[in-house]
Amino acid sequence: MPTKSVRTVPRKQAQTTSATVPLADAVERNHELISDVMAGLGSTRGTVKLGSSKALRLLSERLPELLYPHFDFFTALLEQENQILKWNAILTLANLARVDEQSRIERILDRYLEPVHGPDLITAANTIRGAAIIGSAIPALLPRIVPAIMGVENAVYATPECRNVAVGHAVEALAVLAPKTTDTRPIRLFAARQLGNPRPATSAKARRFLKARTAAA
Repeated sequence: MPTKSVRTVPRKQAQTTSATVPLADAVERNHELISDVMAGLGSTRGTVKLGSSKALRLLSERLPELLYPHFDFFTALLEQENQILKWNAILTLANLARVDEQSRIERILDRYLEPVHGPDLITAANTIRGAAIIGSAIPALLPRIVPAIMGVENAVYATPECRNVAVGHAVEALAVLAPKTTDTRPIRLFAARQLGNPRPATSAKARRFLKARTAAA
């Protein structure tokens, strides 16, 4: 798989994100608009559907408490056939972890982490990214999150190269979580195994992680 074709966020999604900012701004000024934006996900117009989805993801970063009452709405989107809606829901739920006073993330965590095992690379990459956000916000869940992320080594994707890319995302996520864990040995061993990863970008991430951990010791 050519390196340039492997992306965590599709080119189209990245290019249109800026168009969602005014919509998110409007909801931030008038919270009553949130129901209209959520309804936009059911639109037959692709631009409205995707724009609404991205605006909600942006709002989850800015005002997670506004979206938290709709937690089940976003959980249902994990089964969405539209991949971009699913990816945005994965990250939206992760952002809600900061305000998860009812431990809802904990109850869906196994389901949330399932995509790490494949078969879709981009879904896995977004899940790994989201898992790092959740683990940072709720360290009590790290004993479940860290092994799930490291399970990427045995995941099955379209090609071995896709798995190597996913492993790179895992190294980056574990680098974020390592300072919050009481036992970093499994993480360090995972990174050490990736020094021989055939994907240069992934092995380089592993080297940087291990060098940083050595310097911090």
